[in-house]
Amino acid sequence: MKKWSVVFSLFFLFCLAGKLQAAEHRIGGGINYWTSVDDIDFDDVDDDGFSYLASYQYWPGLIGLEVDLEILPDKYGETAFAPQAFVLVGRSIYAGAGIGWEYRDSDLADEPFFAFRAGLNLELLPGIYGDFYGLYRFNDSAELDNETTDIDSDTIFLGAAIRIAL
Repeated sequence: MKKWSVVFSLFFLFCLAGKLQAAEHRIGGGINYWTSVDDIDFDDVDDDGFSYLASYQYWPGLIGLEVDLEILPDKYGETAFAPQAFVLVGRSIYAGAGIGWEYRDSDLADEPFFAFRAGLNLELLPGIYGDFYGLYRFNDSAELDNETTDIDSDTIFLGAAIRIAL
């Protein structure tokens, strides 16, 4: 009986090692077009724009993880950085949820933002993946330093990224 336990344990470790080795790590970058859901009626504040991101994905199976650093030049009149993380479900067609923080004007936001995302993750060439997605990002409000009121900062993103499997 003890012999079978050792054999079963070794088999389990062998299978687990194969799973860990088979997991894909992908690194890359992309671009997003964003637009606010509500119209913003302040001078010098854009309702839409482009953002850029550096991205890392880990796909061990049907569930994947993604970590991004997004640069949003001139979002609501200020340049912002947004580190964020997502849990994704699927492979070629996927959906997920995430959380992140905006850093702008040398200050971290008081509250995180939350996001829902869906997209297509396609292998364009061996080891090179194209990711095309839509994202809805929301939080309670955004307080801008040069304005006297909060604004509704719900935002829709359409994006594309290219990643290389490591």
